[in-house]
Amino acid sequence: MATEAFDSRVHDALGNPSLQVALGRLRTGLSFMRAAAVERLPEFEALREEGRRIRDRTLENLDFYLERFEQQVVASGGEVHWARDAEDARQIILAICRRRGAHRVTKGKSMVSEEIELNAFLDANRVQCVETDLGEYIIQLKGDRPSHIIVPAIHVPKEEVERVFASHGNREVREDVSAQALMSEARQILRQAFLDADVGITGANFCIAETGGTVIVTNEGNGDLTQGLPPVHIVLTSIEKVVPTLEDTSTLLRLLARSATGQEITVYTTFSTGPRRENDVDGPEEFHVVLLDNGRSELMGAELQDMLRCIRCSACLNHCPVYAAIGGHAYGSVYSGPMGAVLTPQLQGIARARDLPNASTFCGRCESVCPVKIPLPRLMRHWREREFEQHLKGRAERLGLGLWSWLARRPRLYAYVARVIVRGLRVLSRDGHVRHLPLARGWTAWRDLPAPQGKTFMEAWNDRARGDLR
Repeated sequence: MATEAFDSRVHDALGNPSLQVALGRLRTGLSFMRAAAVERLPEFEALREEGRRIRDRTLENLDFYLERFEQQVVASGGEVHWARDAEDARQIILAICRRRGAHRVTKGKSMVSEEIELNAFLDANRVQCVETDLGEYIIQLKGDRPSHIIVPAIHVPKEEVERVFASHGNREVREDVSAQALMSEARQILRQAFLDADVGITGANFCIAETGGTVIVTNEGNGDLTQGLPPVHIVLTSIEKVVPTLEDTSTLLRLLARSATGQEITVYTTFSTGPRRENDVDGPEEFHVVLLDNGRSELMGAELQDMLRCIRCSACLNHCPVYAAIGGHAYGSVYSGPMGAVLTPQLQGIARARDLPNASTFCGRCESVCPVKIPLPRLMRHWREREFEQHLKGRAERLGLGLWSWLARRPRLYAYVARVIVRGLRVLSRDGHVRHLPLARGWTAWRDLPAPQGKTFMEAWNDRARGDLR
């Protein structure tokens, strides 16, 4: 999905009633659940600071911890594969499947697999891949992409799920079908897929350098069946997911579930270490970990390194007013919301993804809720600066910024112009709002602009300095 047609996708999203209803549930759902979970844990802020330190310490010594992780995986009987880019990762996974003569693959939810477009690649090479997370399964049948990290089908209403299931099941569409009936239907199909799979592919929330194990968190149990039933388990993840110790992992898990879904802990938190041992009653015969770089190493030691702290909890999406208005598909990227606005330009280049770091009000909510304190507004500002330096902004926008810069260097003139604008907005207002503004139609076409009610900021500041607080 290209990121260039951002404006048209935004207009489509804003004009989609079904999507707006779904996003409304998001605004009153996950963010409130997170707030309640934080309220129940008085040490949450201290935990955030500890999480930030763990992630920073890991990134400062990433080469050491990755080598340690590989050593421990090998010691437990597994194998680590290093993938420079998406093509490397796809070819490594295909080679493992072909060596085992695999034609059927089950897969747990993995944003990295979306990033490298793994499903389409496997299908093109005659390897059937079935998504086992319910939301991802719905998306796969629709031929769609996830619109959210943890609730990928949030944009799909129940009635549309029924139409999709009926189409693929070659049956009539049922009226007023329940969500439970839809889940039961999916469960019956996926149970057989679990039993038939030759290879299971999962992501990893964390890779533990101390043990060589990986961790996944789910609420459906599909991850356990995906990695435990087939003879081969492939973990596909990215290099920054490594964590030094089990204790560090425990700290980050306490942050992850609360930040993502407001749970104390997810229903399933599964640790996997190597293939089946001699006395084990189940588990895979082979254990492979594919570690993807895909541009991440270029962030090391650079201004955007803080982005690699991300633990993919989606808290920034759940609290972002822009995401809440347009949803994930409008971003045209696997990664959406504030974290996607930082990561996507690194993966695709700022020329292709220039709109994304500009799709922010800079209200700061994303940074305030990030469990590892990533300064997302500052990182988005970094891309805005690169965009300006590379002359990617349109002529009108550059002229506007140039005019503002010229005025800002002349305080008296700036203050005078600000007073004129404030008074002009009051004249244009009706019932306290400006509904149509020629140079701001992109704003006023979708929402009212509150008219200024008092003095300009500088006037109010000067009054405060003089002690006049009226």
